[in-house]
Amino acid sequence: MTEVVVTGLGATTPLGGDVASTWESLTAGKSGVGPLTQEWAAELPVRIAAQLAVEPSEVLPRVRLRRLDRSEQIALIAAKEAWDDAGIGDELDRERLGVVFGSGIGGATTLLDQDDILEEKGARRVSPFTVPMLMPNGPAAVVGLEFHAKAGVHAPTSACATSAEAISWAADMIRVGRADVVIAGGAEAVIAPLPIAGFASMKAMSTRNDDPQRASRPWDQDRDGFVMGEGGGSLILERRDRAEARGARIYAVVAGSGLTSDGYDIVQPDPDCAGGARAMQAAIKQAGIDPKEIGHVNAHATSTPVGDMAEVKGIKRVIGDHVVLAGTKSMTGHLLGGAGAVESIATIMAIVDGIIPPTINLDNPDPLLDLDVAANEARKVDLTAAMNTAFGFGGHNAAILFTKA
Repeated sequence: MTEVVVTGLGATTPLGGDVASTWESLTAGKSGVGPLTQEWAAELPVRIAAQLAVEPSEVLPRVRLRRLDRSEQIALIAAKEAWDDAGIGDELDRERLGVVFGSGIGGATTLLDQDDILEEKGARRVSPFTVPMLMPNGPAAVVGLEFHAKAGVHAPTSACATSAEAISWAADMIRVGRADVVIAGGAEAVIAPLPIAGFASMKAMSTRNDDPQRASRPWDQDRDGFVMGEGGGSLILERRDRAEARGARIYAVVAGSGLTSDGYDIVQPDPDCAGGARAMQAAIKQAGIDPKEIGHVNAHATSTPVGDMAEVKGIKRVIGDHVVLAGTKSMTGHLLGGAGAVESIATIMAIVDGIIPPTINLDNPDPLLDLDVAANEARKVDLTAAMNTAFGFGGHNAAILFTKA
């Protein structure tokens, strides 16, 4: 089987405008969650979120900003960093370059903003870029056009599992011979009244408005829901023989992936994590390694009452009780469609640097938490294999297994 490796990383998150600053903040246990100071947030039941540390306007020219939804801006920034990091250059045949880039919700803010303009000012004032900005494949399309990708541009939309699925799809593109290099990832930017009100109405979000930095608390007995975040990540996946031939830096190997579905509920996770466990098993089987080799899981761990402990059951059943968990959403908030990519980057950096990021705010562990967690302090380790898991509304499950290069 063709071996797929990671040669470039890019991100913009609530913790930093690139991978280096995001990783530094993660390992330091810094929270990116803060109060929403916008006027529209004053009457919402949830008034906290993890907003970008660096605004796209500080990175992209004004003309581009006006023609791109915020999710597309994030996707472009992350993809450009990853591309530059990989150092691929212009010699690549663009018919061998693919893109798999997703968003869980897409251009919702564009849709809402343009609807306001339609109602207040009339149809003639609606932007001609409205449809390209709001379409769910917008982030993938923007990245594909930026780098002239011609092997195929794909846009998975599977809620919070989106960008983990994107990495799996991208690896498969290379393994079956459709592409030599694929830009994979995901982005999300829906910190706006309607999405927040909708999630809050479901009782899915933390209402710890008076203490935002301590609101996201995976596996803690006092957790009361997730904190919405915005941001995205991008990985450059490449055939190993090609990467080695050009002397590329190889961060890690995409050793295996698993994608399954629960068939259980549109919102609630399977309390036994049966589908998630099958995704983990599939990733391990494809990688052909012993589960005992997996020393770390960057877990989905959203800080919801049911989901956190269901996932622990699945991890323990499939991998064992030797593994050390991290819940990085305690710091980034939940990036929805961008979560899997950013957390895969954190998983890869844990292997590269030998550091498991802390899970902050884990002050009173749930009595059912029977796996080891790097609680409140980063932990130095020697990892040969680590996994990222991602689960989404609709019962989407993804597991990506990375091994040391």
